[in-house]
Amino acid sequence: MVQSAARFANRHSAESETVVRNEDAVQDLLDAFNDAGCRAILDATSGEALSASEVSEACDLPLSTTYRKLDQLTDAGLLEERTRIRRSGKHASEYARLVEDMVISLDECGEMELRVSLREDTEQLSAATLPGVYADAGSRN
Repeated sequence: MVQSAARFANRHSAESETVVRNEDAVQDLLDAFNDAGCRAILDATSGEALSASEVSEACDLPLSTTYRKLDQLTDAGLLEERTRIRRSGKHASEYARLVEDMVISLDECGEMELRVSLREDTEQLSAATLPGVYADAGSRN
């Protein structure tokens, strides 16, 4: 995730929106949205956080594919990995969608930019857990 955070270094924030201009970060986000499995995972995790096995079942994906796509989405900053605490002591990772939507546009110079809007229910948590990506949401760079 640190690698992804570095890719978001060239962006501007306003409230719960982040503008991404770094070409590698934009490409990672577009690659994730171009993948039907990744889109299915984003849809499945929109209501509540799910474990990898729950995502696999909900999206009808093999577990190995699910893990690969969860890593891709987490690295791109679209999902957040959390720990599901269990009384048995067998804690598991669960994944929650961080973004509400993304808009692709051209800026004044003709450069592509991507606006990422955070979900209202994850803004504060995201700022605390993804400092390199969303920590300055609400301020101008």
